[in-house]
Amino acid sequence: MPNEESSMPERSAAARQVAELLRTARESLGLGMAFLSRMDGTVQHLEVVESDLPLPDGMTQVQETSFCQAIMDGELPPVIPDVTRFPAAMRLPAVEQGIRSFISVPVQLHDGTVYGTFCGAGFAADPQLTERDRALMTVLAHAAALIIEPEVARERRHAGITSRLRPILDRGGPVVLLQPIVDLANGRRVGTEALSRFPQEWNRPPDECFAEAALIGERESLEIAALRGAAAYLPDVSGYIAMNISPATLFTPEGVEFLAGLPLDRVVLELSEHDPIDDYDHLRAVLAPLRARGMRLAIDDAGAGFSSLRHIVATAPDVIKLDRSIVAGVAGDPVLAVVVRSLVQLAGAVGAKTVAEGIETETDADALAGLGVDLGQGWLFDRATTAADLRDEYARAGAVV
Repeated sequence: MPNEESSMPERSAAARQVAELLRTARESLGLGMAFLSRMDGTVQHLEVVESDLPLPDGMTQVQETSFCQAIMDGELPPVIPDVTRFPAAMRLPAVEQGIRSFISVPVQLHDGTVYGTFCGAGFAADPQLTERDRALMTVLAHAAALIIEPEVARERRHAGITSRLRPILDRGGPVVLLQPIVDLANGRRVGTEALSRFPQEWNRPPDECFAEAALIGERESLEIAALRGAAAYLPDVSGYIAMNISPATLFTPEGVEFLAGLPLDRVVLELSEHDPIDDYDHLRAVLAPLRARGMRLAIDDAGAGFSSLRHIVATAPDVIKLDRSIVAGVAGDPVLAVVVRSLVQLAGAVGAKTVAEGIETETDADALAGLGVDLGQGWLFDRATTAADLRDEYARAGAVV
């Protein structure tokens, strides 16, 4: 028999469905065992096993010494009623372990790749095993492929994410640049926002990169690496630096410890509207000692959805950042102007400053200033850049100097 691995966990829902298919194969063909295998090029993994014997899922064997590989290589036929009639079969280890009949068909995914095999084995020769049985196994193998494909796709996606992100993490995190945050009344820079940048060839925005990191359990590591990159600018730039963090990372000991070591009077911590917060009491408890030392709290993406309003009410932030979706075009849209004015009034009620994100035109900047928005950032002033390229003032035609 193949090598047995350590005790396997309880079967997943997909594995239980595959096991039903394997039982159908065993009962229909009178086999001693049936299994779904995955072939990785060197090892055959018997992922789901149904047998008269107490054989666990997860057994392995050397792929090149397996019946399945010999069948795929054309050395043996897919249906073998009596293995003793085939010299190539008699050289395989499974014969010494009692296998006397065998049937195997490939498990093919929708993209044409072969995942592994759907097989049955008997501990006695079986002259009743025929090509007609191969047709049944092929149907069952197709059904198994439909069951396992979502998990296979997930694993492949995770492997792709890992291959992209691992080098970024190994070299200390993403590239971090700074975008100026400007007083709309006079054009002076009062702070910057630290923004992470990933390789252009990925063709993915930063939010998506961080979300993908969460899928492989690395979001906290990636965020803390980005925070380090942001903090490295503190000695070199004037004003505050706004740093983005998710609640999940903020709640980790590593996140709190890192923030506690910063000159917090120069840090604005931004919580996104898009990140759910399930326990506001815990959030306030974590933030309290940091805010007591001068750190300011910003709620990001206000106006993009409903969660930001709950965040604002629950945390009484120091800064409310207006999402670009209500900023772009505000000069010519009276509905957007009402939304912005309402958020400005809300900010005033809780004692918060307002920052408009995504400003691209002078007319929008003037309109926002007229609506009472305090600060702004966007391409009108500058894209994210290095500390050396920041300016102290970003004069505008409509600014009051």
